[in-house]
Amino acid sequence: MATRRWGAVRKLGSGRYQASYPGPDGVRHTARTEDDRPLTFTSEKKANDWLTRTHVAIQEGRWVAPGAKARPMTLHEYAKTWLDERDLEVRSREHAEQLLRDHINPALGDKPLTGITPALVREWYAKVARATTGKYAKPDRPVARAHAYGTLRSIMQTAVHDELIPANPCHIRGAGRAKTKKKVRPATLPELGVIVAEMPERLRVMVQLAVWCSLRFGELAELRRGDVDLKNEKVWVRRGVVRTRSGRLVKTPKSEAGIDDVTIPPHIIEDLRNHLRDHVGNSPDALLFPASSHGEQLAPSTLYGRASITTKTGKVKPGRGFYGAREVAGRPDLRFHDLRHTGQTYAATTGANLRELMARARQSSPAAALRYIHEVDGRQQEIAQQMSDLAKSNVVPLHTRRAQP
Repeated sequence: MATRRWGAVRKLGSGRYQASYPGPDGVRHTARTEDDRPLTFTSEKKANDWLTRTHVAIQEGRWVAPGAKARPMTLHEYAKTWLDERDLEVRSREHAEQLLRDHINPALGDKPLTGITPALVREWYAKVARATTGKYAKPDRPVARAHAYGTLRSIMQTAVHDELIPANPCHIRGAGRAKTKKKVRPATLPELGVIVAEMPERLRVMVQLAVWCSLRFGELAELRRGDVDLKNEKVWVRRGVVRTRSGRLVKTPKSEAGIDDVTIPPHIIEDLRNHLRDHVGNSPDALLFPASSHGEQLAPSTLYGRASITTKTGKVKPGRGFYGAREVAGRPDLRFHDLRHTGQTYAATTGANLRELMARARQSSPAAALRYIHEVDGRQQEIAQQMSDLAKSNVVPLHTRRAQP
């Protein structure tokens, strides 16, 4: 018999596993079904998982003695245990909690697990992310719908593994993938020049590093003097800052590929040197882009600013921030994260192969790297011209060939 802190699991002669536990009634019980039949498991893990859920039910006062009429577990109850048992980053956990709170539990939370049918899931999916309350209170949010469906599908699949339901009711083809309408268009070099010039002086290099070193906002906001090596033209990416409900959280990148050095293109070295001299403290821990008000990591809202400002005389002029700068550049569609796409696209036009692009963007999979590569305006014409130049030096034009008799 394999012992645990609470309850025990033993392997039966049949090869299946039996779980036992001390009940709050002072009696030791073995696992049984809702209709009071012996319940055994195909693996030790499944038996241990069942004991964990039973222990939680006892602690929450939901336990019913074997043989008594038990109230079926609802999706809300099971989802809470499912989420508590998962090892998630803070932002991922908050996102899952929000999806359950705003999209899943209002319609399905009170339903028993066994009562969630494919028809009920289809009906729910047709309405999800079209709520009138909550964070996603806007019509037709494909990303929210896909994330909510994916979360529900994962919960129900775990319930299948726990032998609480016979099959997963979530099998809508393609429902877990968001079909976004936005197509990223990289910024042109003239547009980038305007954006950099229109930014507040202390944030101009932030835009340049986002483009030419493919850095994310959270990485830039946590970048410190000690992370920059001008002599060897390197910037080390070791940390990033994220915003959670409890405040700022500094963490390492989510994959090992995210911790690496990035070579700084020579054309921004001088600007970076001047920025370090004029806007950054002397300590190795001094932030490159601190908030001017409190000196901690810069908030996204400070970087973005406003698209326009109305003066006392009624004149409308561009705001002092990324939103205002992109308006002046004629690119109101450009997001700050699109600068990372832009940089990777320009890196690709230099002839860098996929592995080199993955290294520069610090990504662990080719699929992730390819998402950041887009066609540069006019590039197809350049390719066609290069193909034509190649053909001219190797192929005899058809119109010069002698006609066959």
